[in-house]
Amino acid sequence: AAGCPPNCDCLESAKTVHCSHANLTGVPRDIPPWVQNLSIAGSSIPLLNKTSFANNGSALDNLTSLLLRHNEIEVLSASAFEQVPNIKTLDLSNNCLNNISVDAFAGLEQLQHLRLNGALGSSVEVQLVNALQTGNLTSLIELELADNKLLSFPSYTSSQLQLEVLNLTNNSLQFVEAGVIEEWYQQKNLQVFLGSNPFICDCHLKPLLSWLKNNSQVGDARSLRCFGPEDYNGTSILRLQVKDLRCLNEDLETVSYVFFGIVLALIGVIFLMVLYLNRRGIKKWMNALRDACRDQMEGYHYRYEQDTDPRRTNESANSKH
Repeated sequence: AAGCPPNCDCLESAKTVHCSHANLTGVPRDIPPWVQNLSIAGSSIPLLNKTSFANNGSALDNLTSLLLRHNEIEVLSASAFEQVPNIKTLDLSNNCLNNISVDAFAGLEQLQHLRLNGALGSSVEVQLVNALQTGNLTSLIELELADNKLLSFPSYTSSQLQLEVLNLTNNSLQFVEAGVIEEWYQQKNLQVFLGSNPFICDCHLKPLLSWLKNNSQVGDARSLRCFGPEDYNGTSILRLQVKDLRCLNEDLETVSYVFFGIVLALIGVIFLMVLYLNRRGIKKWMNALRDACRDQMEGYHYRYEQDTDPRRTNESANSKH
């Protein structure tokens, strides 16, 4: 079709341009200005920066859906999407993002759906959080972070974004921190999806279980399962009670207190038995101690009387003359 990038399919009636496995190393030029849906997949585009969409030759003001899945994207530079400011859906799933600028999403005030499923490289979570918290994504209502091996979800992220859908399925979450749960609870319109995470059903899961029992914000709550400890492996989390969730250190602490109490009790019993078995010797020792104290006091009393006797005082004075 005229005005269509090489190796791409352009369908003007559907306002769609699709470039699949086109061996691209960057965003293609000659994208028609009427495009509303642009999909590029199966290429190798390691970098997106502020010029990636600037060399097209015509503005892409009509573009509302940008799908960039499976393109080996590693770097999102500052203002990478400033030439496509009207997109409402951005899908960067199945890439390997290792560097995300804090201003990567600058200018995307219209963006409503951000999909980053299976897209995050190792140690990039903090960069992503910083980019999400800049205030650029004022219209974002859906954030998908499935399949990223995330160990936690940072607090104060979804509240700043005012999300309605948060997808954290198939990560590596073993529990969710109480602060994050409180944040989610405050957002009454938020739906969270947590399925296929290896939750460990011990004391750290208490905040999540309490929330699940008293709230319907987790859309896949019935599918959540315990991956440990062994006694609960495979058990539906909703079937558990908060009192069932215990940690090994809690049990050890309880055992330690009980053991300490037993030891003190045994020491007390032994002490009383020693006193009982040696009661005659103790009595004899007490009597001897009493007699010794009495003799000592009588000695002090005798010396006091001698020292205060007036006759001894006169004799001492006469001897000096």
